[in-house]
Amino acid sequence: MRSLALLIFVVAAALLTPEEKAGCEGKGASGYGEPANCRRLECAPYRVVLSRSEFEIRRYRSASWISTPPINSSSYEYAVRRGFDILFSYIQGNNKQGAKLDMTAPVLVHVFPSTGPFCNSSFVVHFYVPKKYQPDPPLSDQVRPVKLPGRHSYAGVRRFGGFMNDSNIPAQVSALEKSLEAAKGNDSSTLRKHHRVTAWYSVAGYNSPFEYENRVNEVILWFD
Repeated sequence: MRSLALLIFVVAAALLTPEEKAGCEGKGASGYGEPANCRRLECAPYRVVLSRSEFEIRRYRSASWISTPPINSSSYEYAVRRGFDILFSYIQGNNKQGAKLDMTAPVLVHVFPSTGPFCNSSFVVHFYVPKKYQPDPPLSDQVRPVKLPGRHSYAGVRRFGGFMNDSNIPAQVSALEKSLEAAKGNDSSTLRKHHRVTAWYSVAGYNSPFEYENRVNEVILWFD
């Protein structure tokens, strides 16, 4: 964990004003290519700090998202379907203002893994709030507005295709951890600056369930 924290700080210290990805436009920015859906949907902005073939390091600015309550389940797929339905109802006008919000990307899911073989994991599903409603998202009894990423502004990200499920997500998280470990720096004096949030990780999906080709998924490890 110390070596992963080292990587994040070394990268941040070496930042030479990389271009910011506004939404998912990222004109001229290094890093993964823009997901196709970000050409028609508003996407959460971030800045690429470092790009490698196996991962990239991003810095996210704090922004408004809407969030489900924790959904306890043994299945990622079940939890995301349930959470998506709750949030989609909200953006279709099931909120106290009766406001209809545009769909955005990605669908972001915080995953709190189970602590035992017979325990459920906990999932919190989020939609990014469109720019029009960023300052003051409509209220609802079913969902709540939150500021993300909070203090965990740095993220290690690995991208992959296909449909996410309970088998490939842990494998992708493990691959990301190994890539970050392999890329660690050598300046031990920076270890105190940034620390990984070890209890949970996130996954991000940029496609609807009805899109079968060119799917874009990401697993995310957060740092403060």
